[in-house]
Amino acid sequence: MPTAPPVFEPRNPDWEADLRASFARQGVMGHIGAELGALAPGEAEIRLPYGAHVSQQHGFFHGGIIATIADSAGGYAGFSLMAAGDGVLTVEFKLNLMAPADGELLIARGRVLRPGRSLFVTTAEVAVLRNGAETPCAVMQQTLMRITGRHDVTG
Repeated sequence: MPTAPPVFEPRNPDWEADLRASFARQGVMGHIGAELGALAPGEAEIRLPYGAHVSQQHGFFHGGIIATIADSAGGYAGFSLMAAGDGVLTVEFKLNLMAPADGELLIARGRVLRPGRSLFVTTAEVAVLRNGAETPCAVMQQTLMRITGRHDVTG
């Protein structure tokens, strides 16, 4: 019998505002036109409409773009559980591309598998929406590192 996903309590009462502010500072998300979707403690969704600027030579979403939004969705899922003033960096991730991302919208849904003191393990599932139907196209597993007291540092 499947178990229910864990319920996480954020350490930062302003986690959602801090997450949205961090996302707004990410130049690459603005550059590609990505938007935040649903958010919950330990979960984050990023949505990306199709455009020629995020495509590859066959007209599908580019694999690097899929990796980019999967990485950020997993990263923000982990960030949602960190303390105020903390930052997050990806240590590593593995991405499996399972189907061509052929559609009008790419959706990456990140969630925390295991929060730790300094390392978090997350996953992201990526689907492509075409004619109202979602098709899974990628899955990622990721390790994140919590950076204390560096959340607002830039440059």
